[in-house]
Amino acid sequence: MIVRCEHCGTKNRVPSAADGGPVCGNCHRPLPWIADAGEEDFTEVAERSSVPVIVDLWATWCAPCRTVSPVLERIAHEMAGRLKVVKIDIDRAPKIQERFAVRAVPTLLLMRDGKLIDRRAGALPPGPLRTWVREAIERDT
Repeated sequence: MIVRCEHCGTKNRVPSAADGGPVCGNCHRPLPWIADAGEEDFTEVAERSSVPVIVDLWATWCAPCRTVSPVLERIAHEMAGRLKVVKIDIDRAPKIQERFAVRAVPTLLLMRDGKLIDRRAGALPPGPLRTWVREAIERDT
């Protein structure tokens, strides 16, 4: 994924998985980390992340998923360097859907060090979603 640094405008290639978090190659400030994952790379991309992860389990046919996605992207920008957003299309990853007993989409999982620390099903409005993420991350540190 290519991300433009909000501070200096430099375009940066951001890998799906890496040690640490992505930083701008020019100004060295943290970049938002948003990645797609599937059954083949879920462990590497989400469970082995060095920062907390929001796993967005969504579907292309789901209208509420389309309202949550831009909010998650904004949160990833706001919390650059402290959070990673991993998006998983459940229709392409039925084993992950089954593993986490997903019965509604969107379902958001909050993970740290490969462990599930909280989850939410359904579309939350922007304010409560931001609050949930921040409180869950602070509570678990």
